Amino acid sequence: MASHRRPKQPSRTRVTVLTTAAAAAVALSANAANAAPSEKLGKDEVKAKVDKLYEQAEQATEKYNGAKEKQQKLQKEISTIQDNVARGQQELNKLRDGLGSLATAQYRSGGIDSSVQLFLSSNPDDFLDKASTLDQLSSQQVEALKKIQDKQRELAQERAEATDKLKDLAATRTELGNKKKEVQGKLAEAQKLLNTLTAKEKAALAAEQARANRSSTERVDLGDAPPASDRASAAFSAAQSKIGSPYVYGASGPSSFDCSGLTSWAYAQAGVSIPRTSEAQANAGTRIYDQSQLKVGDLVIFYGDFHHVGLYAGNGQVLHAPHTGAVVRYEAMSNMTFEFGVRI
Repeated sequence: MASHRRPKQPSRTRVTVLTTAAAAAVALSANAANAAPSEKLGKDEVKAKVDKLYEQAEQATEKYNGAKEKQQKLQKEISTIQDNVARGQQELNKLRDGLGSLATAQYRSGGIDSSVQLFLSSNPDDFLDKASTLDQLSSQQVEALKKIQDKQRELAQERAEATDKLKDLAATRTELGNKKKEVQGKLAEAQKLLNTLTAKEKAALAAEQARANRSSTERVDLGDAPPASDRASAAFSAAQSKIGSPYVYGASGPSSFDCSGLTSWAYAQAGVSIPRTSEAQANAGTRIYDQSQLKVGDLVIFYGDFHHVGLYAGNGQVLHAPHTGAVVRYEAMSNMTFEFGVRI
């Protein structure tokens, strides 16, 4: 006889678990159906983004160069001030010893003048402010005290200046570290993008860069533009000797360069000192806004914030250190946003 017993119902806990699992499965299916497939950037898109990151890295590099140059300048100034303070302290000690000798002689001849006793035990500034006391001093003592007073004031001023510069140096070092991190961050971001490419795409991109470097480092038609000066010609020749050298941020030769590192190094070989950064180099000479007036060896400033610089090579060409991944080479000025030239 068939049993009519009612089937056992699942427990409430089991029902809850099954219901939750079913809901999750439905949600996952819906999300999978609605989610857009992750988009992989093509080689050209990656290159465009990488080029932009390289430009941003170069902007940060020039700020880094400026902070580094300021740091070096401050360190030299602080060292000079500290040397001056040390020498000044020695001079002050000698002046005090000299006044002490006067007091000794005075004592031997009949006792130390009360005014000299006062000086030897207190601040000479307070002492000299009392005219009645000055009347009690010999002319030799007055002269000695005034020299001591002047030297003390000079040392106080130099110590205050050194303190201010040390604070400035600390702030500059912080800025230098921040700019270095910014440059490295941009380069790392660019590398991360490049790593998304397939091996074939990477090889194609590398081949493009190699062709650009090779074609731009070979002799190009520079026309017959005259040099801006003998020194400009010498600077340009020096830069030409570095064609093919790699771009490295913060580098100023002799084996690698960034943009302003190349131009400052080149002019240094010609015996001319120009500022380290492209922004400062933009103010290093006479500006030339008409491209047709440029001469070989003139500096050429690019972009509104002046973050790139090269040397005019003639026939609309610039000799420069372009960006990370490239080498010192010739390039058409029309590839960049020209601002003006600078004749040193």
